[in-house]
Amino acid sequence: MTGVFFSMAAPGPVPVTIEPHLMALIYCQAHENGSGVFEVIFRTGFDEESLQLARNVSPFTVEPGKFTYRLVRGALELTEYGAVFAHCRVDMGAWHIVPLALLPPVV
Repeated sequence: MTGVFFSMAAPGPVPVTIEPHLMALIYCQAHENGSGVFEVIFRTGFDEESLQLARNVSPFTVEPGKFTYRLVRGALELTEYGAVFAHCRVDMGAWHIVPLALLPPVV
């Protein structure tokens, strides 16, 4: 896969706005009905009480026993370098957390 990364150099000094893309593969088991909601909350920390930077909610339908995907782009305004965490879940299920580190710009 190309274009997959867990860190990136900032395009300039902070404050800066970045627009990372998150792609999620969603599998529907054969006994499930095939519809649901995919939710992503970009946060400054790992826990659910950390500052929310952006949120996306996307309904989906998938044939049971198959996959679908969702592409989410967040417009994140950051005032410091460090980690941003994408908290992802289907319906009201468990959160899956994906980190992205913002590094200082390359000079």
